[in-house]
Amino acid sequence: MISNQILQNTLDGLKGIARVDLCVMDVDGKEVASTADMGNCSKAATEFAKSYADSQEIQGYQYFKVFDEQQLEYILVVGGTGEDVYVIGKMVAFQIQNLLVAYKERFDKDNFIKNLLLDNLLLVDIYSRSKKLHIQTDVPRACLIIETGSGKDSNVLEITRTHFGANSKDFITAVDENNVIVVKELSETDAVHEIEKAARALETYLQKEGLKNVRISYGTIVHEIKEVSRSYKEAKMALDVGKIFFGERAIIAYSELGIGRLIYQLPIPLCKMFIREIFGGKSPDEFDEETLTTIYKFFENSLNVSETSRQLFIHRNTLVYRLDKIQKSTGLDLRVFEDAITFKIALMVVKYMKYMEKIEY
Repeated sequence: MISNQILQNTLDGLKGIARVDLCVMDVDGKEVASTADMGNCSKAATEFAKSYADSQEIQGYQYFKVFDEQQLEYILVVGGTGEDVYVIGKMVAFQIQNLLVAYKERFDKDNFIKNLLLDNLLLVDIYSRSKKLHIQTDVPRACLIIETGSGKDSNVLEITRTHFGANSKDFITAVDENNVIVVKELSETDAVHEIEKAARALETYLQKEGLKNVRISYGTIVHEIKEVSRSYKEAKMALDVGKIFFGERAIIAYSELGIGRLIYQLPIPLCKMFIREIFGGKSPDEFDEETLTTIYKFFENSLNVSETSRQLFIHRNTLVYRLDKIQKSTGLDLRVFEDAITFKIALMVVKYMKYMEKIEY
């Protein structure tokens, strides 16, 4: 349904062109939008709505019916009489009727995309409704999810729609109060680079619009419309997992999550049991800041002792001493690949558990 504001803007624009006053009323004679006070036309509009005529001249005004698929939706009242006013009225009624069709189609598409993302459609319905709405079913697409820290009143949905433009083949919608979803159509040739570029451009635009703490995630590229929901679920997981293990990044792809997406799906009791079995009553992140910095830098340099000591500005023997100390404390030698993997996973598991505890409270 068209908003009253859209109708009002349309009437104002048409009055500026045609130089006649216009008023749109509902079938009960209640004013919806108007360029002048035409309250005295309410009763006549109600009577006209009940008649069989599509247009009528009554006491110095022209009345026209506006239909939405055979259903009477509005009564248009045009100030003045004569052939010119009649033609103007017919054109305005036609314009409003076209607006009804356009906005209804937009609503239908938005509703379809929402149900598609949430897996609320049967396979046969997906393809039949796609055909009816003139949506291509076999082009590359990927889902992006946008989350900001600017609150619910920041109008992220409309800002995102403005960025992609009204004539875009992309679909921008929202299935909850927290996130905006973009189903982006991609080219066949360089889809991976295109989705990365689109995410970066969107982040820059949202920041310029004053939105804070912008986070964007996206799923893998799919080539059938029935698979769009999978890309959406991947983007959703990427958003959640990215907050835990990639907190410093504003843009994260599902393909970059690595082992983080496996840990994210583990039940908390299993995580606690793993930590207890490996470290007893301790936690791998309870070391002092110096030791933790050493561990993270050692992992960052692929267990290379020389490069790690150089970047930490310490002697090689000092690093070896710290690693020996960690081995005595945990029983894990970080110079051994298998032990290093165990320790790395344990750090990620603890990070995951702490994040889940925080959001629960």
